[in-house]
Amino acid sequence: MTKRILTIQDISCVGQCSLTVALPIVSACGVETAILPGSVLSTHTGGFTGFTFKDLTDEMPKIRAHWEKEGIKFDAVYTGYLSETQIPQSIAIIDSCAKAGAPIIVDPAMADNGKLYFGFGDDFPSKMAKLCAKADYVLPNITEAAFLTGNEIKLSGYDESYIDKLLQGLIDLGAKNALLTGVSFDEKSLGIALYDGKHKQYYFNEKINKSLHGTGDIYASVFTGALIRGASPISAAALAADFVVECIKNTPDEHSYGACFEPSLSSLGEKISKII
Repeated sequence: MTKRILTIQDISCVGQCSLTVALPIVSACGVETAILPGSVLSTHTGGFTGFTFKDLTDEMPKIRAHWEKEGIKFDAVYTGYLSETQIPQSIAIIDSCAKAGAPIIVDPAMADNGKLYFGFGDDFPSKMAKLCAKADYVLPNITEAAFLTGNEIKLSGYDESYIDKLLQGLIDLGAKNALLTGVSFDEKSLGIALYDGKHKQYYFNEKINKSLHGTGDIYASVFTGALIRGASPISAAALAADFVVECIKNTPDEHSYGACFEPSLSSLGEKISKII
């Protein structure tokens, strides 16, 4: 029986991120994908100016009430970019609409390159930490993990003990598993670290000196889809990393606002079938 997941995040109409990434990718993984948009933006906020923004927070409790009335439940919940007011709403939806034992995947999309995203105040990480406490898998980058755990932000020159500190800090928040992205100990490789509170695993790819918006959303979506299809956490994490690298390589230099994931969608389901 096909599983159904709910993903809660914004819609940036142009920009290849958030729901415009999550919906096609998770669907291509062979998983029915329900969506709950927290806001609608004309474009994402990176590199665009004058974008429009419509907050849909007030609709979230109404949607939850209707789902509760209809008895709608989800086999997993995956959250992405959220505003501060949408975090408690997302927690309420998880508590009432997720099936018992449903995996909760939290991508705490709030920061990168040492800084919080546009519009987030200094207290936002403490708000997001409450949602991370509900997570079976929390998927921050280095910057987000440092903000969430109160550690110094180090974008380079760190060692394995620093990664261990971030991973343990995420587990201490309440997350069952921490999946840290953007880990690099040298100039040639970039990867992930997966930690369940006892055992740590790494997976690395070649480092590509190219930064594109939305790659974190692509990563989280592939990981979620593969995991729900039955892949092991490390297999799902590795597949997601390989997929992101493929998308970056497929993106021409003049395509600056996102990563071209569409050409790789047709083969994604087959790749998952090989690891489950």
